[in-house]
Amino acid sequence: MTQADPPPPDPDAPRLTRELLLGGGLADMIARHLPHIRVLSADERRASLHAALAERPEHGDGIWLFAYGSLIWNPTIHITGQRVALVAGWHRAFCLRTPLGRGTPDNPGLILGLRRGGDCQGAALRVAEAGLEHELDVLWRREMVTAGYVPRWLAMTGADGTVFGHGLAFTTDPGGPGYEHELAETDMVRRLATARGELGSSAEYLFRTWAGLRAMGISDPQLDHIATLVRAWPAADA
Repeated sequence: MTQADPPPPDPDAPRLTRELLLGGGLADMIARHLPHIRVLSADERRASLHAALAERPEHGDGIWLFAYGSLIWNPTIHITGQRVALVAGWHRAFCLRTPLGRGTPDNPGLILGLRRGGDCQGAALRVAEAGLEHELDVLWRREMVTAGYVPRWLAMTGADGTVFGHGLAFTTDPGGPGYEHELAETDMVRRLATARGELGSSAEYLFRTWAGLRAMGISDPQLDHIATLVRAWPAADA
């Protein structure tokens, strides 16, 4: 490789990038391959973003986001800090079908959603006030490309048991496209172990999330259980 040559691509780098989102690549990908799924227009995304900001419970030098899945290890936006947080009344679950990003229409993959009930430990990500709306626009191009999530401000508790702020979280919409109401464990494990799409495999998503949580000292027994089963599957991409 000469000095002028670009570096080779990193095979371990996430394929969902800030550049892809800013260029509209994710929306274009869905519209091209899944024409039956309605992609939100720029105006609809903007209205959703402004509605979320209008409900902002705290004002200061930035906001918190609550990350429970891939935002932990691939936020795609600029953050200024991170800490462990717990939200009550919600739990992470593989309840969202992905027939493109991490699967195919014939073998849809699965990604995490935040579903009612229980509690959830994850990462509170701090986004600075300067440039806030631009960073949230990048986030909306990722999470609100279709109407699969409902943005909510959730109270977040720190290690001392006190609420330190409210984080913007993308919770599941039970009536949204791709929502899986109930999945048998065997079907969940098979799909996580074998599904692969334009943005990588469902197994990669699972194991990166699992590793990201462990790096923060967070243990999710259900995720540990699923990871163990997927790792034992013959075709698992670990």
